[in-house]
Amino acid sequence: MQEYLDKPHLVEDLKYDLRIYVLLYGINPMRVFLHEKGIARFATEPYVSPKPSNFRKLFMHLTNYAINKNNRAFQQN
Repeated sequence: MQEYLDKPHLVEDLKYDLRIYVLLYGINPMRVFLHEKGIARFATEPYVSPKPSNFRKLFMHLTNYAINKNNRAFQQN
């Protein structure tokens, strides 16, 4: 389940999501492995709080690669 945050943390005015991969290997004793690589995905337009006039501006509200790769402002890593 997800909840939309209308005041998310931004990086240079862009909304993003950060994924860190963790393996819980044991409970007692607790053993956790953190993968050295993660991923951050960014929107391609500056974020503005949602209102009826900008609900459909997907490049601002969503961080999905499949959506943002179609924006002219998209920069491939």
